[in-house]
Amino acid sequence: MTETPPTLTALTAYLLSRTGKAARERVTARLASEGMRMWHMAVLAALADFGPHSQRELSARLNIDPSDVTKVLDELAALGRIERAPDPGDRRRRVVTLNDEGAAALRRLDAQARAIQDDLLAPLDPAERRQLHDMLTRLFVHLYGGERENRG
Repeated sequence: MTETPPTLTALTAYLLSRTGKAARERVTARLASEGMRMWHMAVLAALADFGPHSQRELSARLNIDPSDVTKVLDELAALGRIERAPDPGDRRRRVVTLNDEGAAALRRLDAQARAIQDDLLAPLDPAERRQLHDMLTRLFVHLYGGERENRG
């Protein structure tokens, strides 16, 4: 009795949800083996891709509650992966910067996430993978707006 009801598998939203859950569980487990969580990787990626941010900017960019950003940043600082310093233009603000250890950690995590992605997408050939990525990017932009991401 392990067969999924066809009524559910006929729903693309159901398939996306289950596939996304499997992907997230695998990535989360791999991150945990490094003492990291998905929000840690998200902050490191934002800093690597867009440069230094204030805590408020990180909160807005990643859609994380400001108090949760503070906790994530405290954890990353304790791991030695970011630097926080007063903003020279506004001493009430703190600027968060990715340091060398954080950049190295992000490279490791990205490589591991891509290996998991390759395993998940094994049934698809390279053209199908690109097509899936392009379609999901269009859906992502439709739902969340913003710029297209083309790293694949």
